[in-house]
Amino acid sequence: MVIYCFHIYLSLDIILAIVSGLARGILGLQLEPQFNEPYLSTSLQDFWGQRWNLIVTRILRPTIYKPVLSLSANILGRKWAPIPAVMATFAVSGLMHELIFYYLGRVKPTWEITWFFLLHGVCLNVEIYAKKVINGRFKLPRIIGTILTIGFVMITGFWLFFPQLLRCNSDVRAFAEYEAIGAFFKDVTRAVNSTFSR
Repeated sequence: MVIYCFHIYLSLDIILAIVSGLARGILGLQLEPQFNEPYLSTSLQDFWGQRWNLIVTRILRPTIYKPVLSLSANILGRKWAPIPAVMATFAVSGLMHELIFYYLGRVKPTWEITWFFLLHGVCLNVEIYAKKVINGRFKLPRIIGTILTIGFVMITGFWLFFPQLLRCNSDVRAFAEYEAIGAFFKDVTRAVNSTFSR
């Protein structure tokens, strides 16, 4: 499972680097990076807010987090407003992932992925509240924060995220697609070679 975590991260990173290179080469667009060394995260807030899946973070912050934060501030006050804003953001993310996984495997949702995101939302709220209470009087050493954060993400991922990913056979389908892409390029290469060798 640990190797599977690295496989997913590296696959996403490589695919997005290829897309970024193509966008830059063909369209002249410079795409922002999708990840910012998530394996160096020192907290859940750091992991989800500044290091993992940055495009989604940049989409959800203005569309879900900030509107819910504003509405919550009017109802609950500024001190407690982040709690429903964080939970709404993670709930939307969980539902989006359920939809993606349904599309990938046409397998009935088990809601494990949504529970994964809701759990992370609750834990992130606890972390934010704890930071406010401690108010800078104590800070975990960076290495301990990284071990705890990555350990928590991996353990909860093994428990709630990966089972659904494996249930819809996305890994098998991905390798079949890699094989189809390889066969396509092989056929194109053969066609180009036979055209120019005449």
